[in-house]
This record gives sequence, C-alpha cells and structure tokens, in this order.
Amino acid sequence: MVETHFQNLSFGQPQILFVYPTKRFIFPASPKRLTLSSILTLTGISRSYGRILALNNVSFAVPEGSVFGILGPNGSGKTTLLSVVLDVLKPDKGTYEWMGKPGTSETRKKIGTLLETPNFYHYLSAADNLAITHAISGRGSKEEIDTVLGKVGLLERKRSKFSSYSLGMKQRLAIGAALLGNPQVLVLDEPTNGLDPVGIAEIRELIKDLAKEGKTIIMASHLLDEVEKVCTHVAILKKGNLLTTGPVDEVMVNEDIVEVSSEDTGALLSTLRMIDGSLSIKEDKGVVHMIFPLGLADLSAINRHCFDNGVVLNHLRLKRKSLETKFFELTN
Repeated sequence: MVETHFQNLSFGQPQILFVYPTKRFIFPASPKRLTLSSILTLTGISRSYGRILALNNVSFAVPEGSVFGILGPNGSGKTTLLSVVLDVLKPDKGTYEWMGKPGTSETRKKIGTLLETPNFYHYLSAADNLAITHAISGRGSKEEIDTVLGKVGLLERKRSKFSSYSLGMKQRLAIGAALLGNPQVLVLDEPTNGLDPVGIAEIRELIKDLAKEGKTIIMASHLLDEVEKVCTHVAILKKGNLLTTGPVDEVMVNEDIVEVSSEDTGALLSTLRMIDGSLSIKEDKGVVHMIFPLGLADLSAINRHCFDNGVVLNHLRLKRKSLETKFFELTN
C-alpha cells in the first residue's frame, strides 16, 4: 500500500490517501518506488509579484523514485514553483523540504536542474561545454563527462560543435549538464518546449531511461500528452492554485469505459443490461458504452456473458477517460 498526497478540492487542505499500486504505471513498480518517503515536500507555498498571486498556498509531496509532472497552462505558476524550491526565489509564505530537510547548498548538489534555455558556447564541442559547466558549477568531474554523454546518446558526437546539433540534441546535452555529479533528483522546466516531434520523442525516451535508473524526476509541462506518457505522478496548477495531485492513474482516470458492438444492437443492449456493476449503459451510432468504476471492467466476463446469451461481439475495447478530458474538466 502506498501513501499518496492529494489536494481535497472541497476543503483546499492537503490530505493523505492509501491506495494500492496498479499495473497501469508507466514504469514497472520497484521497491524503491513503493516506499513512504518523499523527496520533496511543499507546505503552504505562496508567492506574489506585486498584485499578481503566482502561487496560492500550494502543498504536495513528491514520492521518491517517481516521475512527477507539474502540469498547467502557461501562467499557472509552474516555473515560479520550481524557482522557489530551487532557492532562486523566496516564497512569501510556506516552507519546503528536500529529503526531509530544509534546502541547503549541500542538498542542492544532489539536484540536477534545467530551468532555462541552455547557455552553451556554439563554437565548442559537447565535451568542452560540459567541461566548462563542471568548472563553473563544481558538480561532477571531467572523468564522468563521457559517461554523461553516453547516457544522453551523444558520446559519438562529443567532438562535434554545439552549433551542428539539432534542437533535440541540444536539449539532451542540457540534460547531460544537469546529470553531472550523478544527482539523485532532476528538475526540468518544460524539457520538450520548442522541439519537433522527433526531438520530443528523444527527450521522452531519455526521461524514461533515467527514471529506470531510480532517479526522481520533477518536470513542469503544459503538454498533456507528455505527462500522460512519461509521468507516474502529477500535480495540476491553475492560476497559482493546486487543483489536484497524486498518481497519474488516480488523478487522471476515475472510470473504465467499455466499448461494445454487435450485429444486433437491440439484443446487445438487452444482454448488457443483465450485467451487474456498470454505472451506465449508452448507445451511440451502434456502439454501446458501458461505464464501470475504475478497475472493475472485466472484458472476458462481458464477452462470455454475451456469447452465452446468443450475442456475438464484433467489437470489445476498454478505454479510460483521457488525460485531456480530465485536465479540461479540472481547469475549466
């Protein structure tokens, strides 16, 4: 059983739920991910820019080993929140802890960051740029540069000038710079922003590979599809307010939708109404939609029940409410 923090939408206070892990996590569950420890905990963080309230009493926890997405439209407070927890900005109110302790310079050495567009020298190679990054930041060593470039898939191009890189390669090099010193945590602000589909796919696979190594990754994004495909947990912000947070499967999906069809729609409807447990049954252009509570739809049982009652199915599919649908439900 996993301890999960979420925001109660009715009362606005942080709550704790105990939920059972499901098989729908994007990354295979490991003992490390099923611990109760949190890498980052925020409590009542508020931050204003003059009259503009950028963050309003935001509280949530990031589980160790998770890929945690901070999702929201532009202007929702994502970058401000990351800047606060990285000590770039001071909060007006509230506190945060990294690994159970207040943030310190020693703690931040365990955190690799990518907050802005990477500032590399265009006429230097990837290896030389990382050597300069090491010299300025003091993180890592020159000896690990090849290892880092191998992780981000740039080892064979380490002597190529930065100016010759594609946008996706430039972003991978920026993540490589964040990996110097083998940090326990990566904080990435819009890591796929401005990339073409190929570049987005490259960064997505890189984040998945890093997550498999056991790193905790915190990434801000306004792209619904990226959060759904990459993240295990999510927090949704709107105009500085935390709407909800928790495992992607728990936050973004709250029901099973089963699509069913056959040659005889009337007989199919009559047969399906005999099945217990569905919340509703609706027919649309010959396709019947059965709604079940999350995790309770049994396709084998539905198929067997229909066959036993003389109805042969030509379509049977389980789908769940999409991230986009749920996101717009919450933010609108």
